[in-house]
Amino acid sequence: MESIAHFIAGKRVAGSSDRVSEVFDPATGDPQRQVPLASPAEVDKAVSAAKAAFEGWSTTPALRRARVMFRFNELLNKHRDELAKIVTSEHGKTFDDAVGEVTRGIEVVEFACGIPHLLKGEFSENVGTNVDSFSIRQAVGVCAGITPFNFPAMVPMWMFPIAIACGNTFVLKPSERDPSVAVRVGELFQEAGLPDGVFNVVHGDKTAVDAILTHPDIAAVSFVGSTPIAEYIYRTAADNGKRVQALGGAKNHMIVMPDADMDLATDALMGAGYGSAGQRCMAVSVAVAVGDATADDLVSRLGPRVQSLKVGPGNDPQSEMGPLITREAQQRVSGYIDSGVEQGAELVVDGRDVRLQGYENGFYVGGTLFDRVTTDMKIYQEEIFGPVLSVVRAPDYGAAVAMINEHEYGNGTAIFTRDGDAAREFASQIRVGMVGVNVPIPVPVAYHSFGGWKRSLFGDMSVHGPEGVRFYTRLKTVTARWPTGIRSGAEFVMPTLG
Repeated sequence: MESIAHFIAGKRVAGSSDRVSEVFDPATGDPQRQVPLASPAEVDKAVSAAKAAFEGWSTTPALRRARVMFRFNELLNKHRDELAKIVTSEHGKTFDDAVGEVTRGIEVVEFACGIPHLLKGEFSENVGTNVDSFSIRQAVGVCAGITPFNFPAMVPMWMFPIAIACGNTFVLKPSERDPSVAVRVGELFQEAGLPDGVFNVVHGDKTAVDAILTHPDIAAVSFVGSTPIAEYIYRTAADNGKRVQALGGAKNHMIVMPDADMDLATDALMGAGYGSAGQRCMAVSVAVAVGDATADDLVSRLGPRVQSLKVGPGNDPQSEMGPLITREAQQRVSGYIDSGVEQGAELVVDGRDVRLQGYENGFYVGGTLFDRVTTDMKIYQEEIFGPVLSVVRAPDYGAAVAMINEHEYGNGTAIFTRDGDAAREFASQIRVGMVGVNVPIPVPVAYHSFGGWKRSLFGDMSVHGPEGVRFYTRLKTVTARWPTGIRSGAEFVMPTLG
């Protein structure tokens, strides 16, 4: 069986640990590759390579770093379909969805190409007599990224292009469930002219994660994953003196107002609820219908659409939705559906018994739709991370908003309405980090920043965009006076420059 290598100091490196994990084809359920699980010594090897490369890379002029990013961008576009096929083979999402993922990652690389402008500081002349003050932003050092299975290409590219463009070096620990695309991206970066050691990939499990979180030579850690792990990452890394951005889980609601364009809202829920089999941190898993008439109309439209979803392997052009990532994920999602039934939700479409000829062992769960879900139910409260959409009925707009604001997660939300007043009030008052108005998945473009509120984000800064630049740099402010021949003697009070 093929073994996936680490990528350290510009080349593939075989794992030296005797611990390995199998990488499955989710469409068939068959193991297809093995991935080594790094020991702390292997993590240290990658960090040492990054540390050795830091001085040379951080002092490389930003314009030259940008030229490497431009070449990297060209190579990513050239190999976009190749990267998407790797994602599909290990994640299971449809090829078109994988192409979209790679494209959104490339957009962050495009943003990072503007780093000479993004690193410009501020200057104030004559803040005091013959005294000038200016600020600069400098790289923090070796940075690390710990990324999830659901976007093996895009989420790492939320992190390392900006970190590296800012002058840092980087160690990426991708998910061991679909790790191959990270290594291929590393090779393309090397081909673009990136010096050895600036970007490294180590595979592993909690052992590798803990080695990263406690390593004295790592200055900053970025993470995307579930909330319990995000909190662990945040606390452990912070306790070890690192700056941290840790993005956690979500329970994204979409309010459907009585005046909404119901065709538009239905299409939006189909894509946002069932795309990538619901394995998105921005997936809409709760539709909040305002009024029973709105709910009845919405469910009558959604039911036949969910029932007829084309479920199949991701490399089949006819598939609208692929399998889940693992057998365990399949069983977990089926367990949530069981729970919804047991707690009294109305199961409109049941996806538990999907069986595909020739793919009987694949990790499939079909599209599932619940109606009359209440806020005390497990399927409402917890992140399912599967193709399960719950319709909750709210008596009015105020109750719908209160429901969202009271939830522990605050990642993304949306409202579908024709009423500008309601939309504006919603965007202003909702306690959620990313908001869509007639847009179901409001993932910001690369030159804005991505991040939730409440227990969806641990740390002070979101990812990519301006917040990403701030996270991967330290602010330094310089106050300078050049001798002019005037001497006033020693001063023993707090200096004032006015």
